[in-house]
Amino acid sequence: MSSGIDKYKRKKKEKQAANNSNIPSTDVGVIRIGHYILNETLGTGSFGKVKKAYHQLTRHTVAIKIVNRTKIKQLDVVGKIRREIQNLRLFRHPHIIKLYQVISTPTDIFMVMEYVSGGELFDYIVKKGKLSEAEARPFFQQIISGVDYCHRHMVVHRDLKPENLLLDDASHVKIADFGLSNMMKDGELLKTSCGSPNYAAPEVVSGELYAGQEVDIWSCGIILYALLTGTLPFDDDNVQVLFKKIRSGMFPIPDYLNPSVVDLLQKMLRVDPVRRATIKEIR
Repeated sequence: MSSGIDKYKRKKKEKQAANNSNIPSTDVGVIRIGHYILNETLGTGSFGKVKKAYHQLTRHTVAIKIVNRTKIKQLDVVGKIRREIQNLRLFRHPHIIKLYQVISTPTDIFMVMEYVSGGELFDYIVKKGKLSEAEARPFFQQIISGVDYCHRHMVVHRDLKPENLLLDDASHVKIADFGLSNMMKDGELLKTSCGSPNYAAPEVVSGELYAGQEVDIWSCGIILYALLTGTLPFDDDNVQVLFKKIRSGMFPIPDYLNPSVVDLLQKMLRVDPVRRATIKEIR
């Protein structure tokens, strides 16, 4: 198995290449959306882009996610955008990205969001390789704090991964991208297969029913492992082989990990979701 860091770097390059190929060359002149003046493009996706902007009066810097209505209909992701807006409007937490305002036009939806300058936790891991327990601990605690807040508001994220964890200039974590999130209802189970395969729980890759919270716990366990080792516990270029590894629940444990950390990882990455660690047990 190739190292997780190599995989991270390769996937990051592929992601950047795809983004660059979609960026139009017509970004000239001053573009105003409401009271905001748009600046450079921060990122580009399949149905829109994110631009840095500032408020004309307050000079407050924000990030504006521009979503093209035609594209989201073509890609059948209208519900995804609606869920993201709905959940971000609900949340006010120091470790969840803030949505300040939504501006709608006949052609586009503009989501005015908190701007953070530190990039993705993904890039931080690529740069560092692996973190000491002392350095990883605050990141992990902040992620768990944000996830706990989501769960207490009956929302499961379903796509937790380093690419969706942003850092501000003080390296504080901000959970982002709630497009795959869903509301949890007492007595109701979910089945949709969401998220990135490397971070998906066994019940998700097996197409089984799940309550919600336990799949986020699994993803947090994968993130903790990546922070401490710079690799992924379950990885393979063949998706079916990857799924088999995930369902087995067997992963390498480096000798340098503290026994208490190993115990936590094993509890968070239990194949049986009923026996998996809970937020209360982790905190």
